[in-house]
Amino acid sequence: MTAPRFPSQDDSCSGAASLGQVRTLFISDLHLGTPDCQAALLSKLLRRVRPERLYLVGDIVDLLAMRKRAVLDKDQQALVARVLRLARSGCEVIYIPGNHDASFRRLCGVKLHNVSIERRAIHVTASGRRLLVSHGDEFDTHVRIAPWLLTLGDGMHGFILSLNRWCNRGRSLFGLPYWSLASALKRRSGTAQRYVAQFEEAAMRQARLEGLDGYIGGHIHQAGFRVEDGVLYCNDGDWVEHCTALAEDADGALHLIDWQGQIIESAPRFVMSRQAVIDPAIQQPVMACKPPEMTGA
Repeated sequence: MTAPRFPSQDDSCSGAASLGQVRTLFISDLHLGTPDCQAALLSKLLRRVRPERLYLVGDIVDLLAMRKRAVLDKDQQALVARVLRLARSGCEVIYIPGNHDASFRRLCGVKLHNVSIERRAIHVTASGRRLLVSHGDEFDTHVRIAPWLLTLGDGMHGFILSLNRWCNRGRSLFGLPYWSLASALKRRSGTAQRYVAQFEEAAMRQARLEGLDGYIGGHIHQAGFRVEDGVLYCNDGDWVEHCTALAEDADGALHLIDWQGQIIESAPRFVMSRQAVIDPAIQQPVMACKPPEMTGA
């Protein structure tokens, strides 16, 4: 998928109206506590879109980065307060920790400030689809790429993001929009694209093994959809490079949206159009604190 334009924070639009009612919103890879977190743009989205249910799908707080340096500016603090207000006002908030906030996995099954912390979930869409929701780092062991390359890539990503901040400060002086150096390099890297493809295959294989209709996750900072043998893969992207989220509308259709609520891409209709008779008892997401044992790749 082509990376969406990342506009300035002064842009405005009424894109949320074109999306309509949002039943569920999926957000991951916010990386609170780092200078790369785009908290102000996510706050703008949450002012435009009011979901009935909000999934925070991992790496919301970057505890790993905060060991070295913690950055929690006023925009990030305001975003945390906004999410907690949503939880208090009736929005069901489900936090599924990722690898950067893995310490919170010790709290699985606990509810704090109306936020449920879970290891994973089975989300049931309005159209009756059952989708596995997890951060996705559990599939790293299924990727056939040398471990040293993964370690090097993770370190290089942080370095590239720091270069990206300086690059975009210069671009802003000339009135140019945000440009993601990390995203551009990943699109040109054969190793990165092989990693993404293998990650997607592992996620869909797990959903298939559990008899589910698809998978929703984050982790790899590359939003998009993929369909294979009737199983749908969805990645909601990130709030460091691209600022995208996954939204389910009132009919159960899934859409990738940007920070303005505008639809970037929609899941294939032939996958998501199945209408099923839903028992009201399963309308709520099915939680599981411990994932089942996964088979090897």
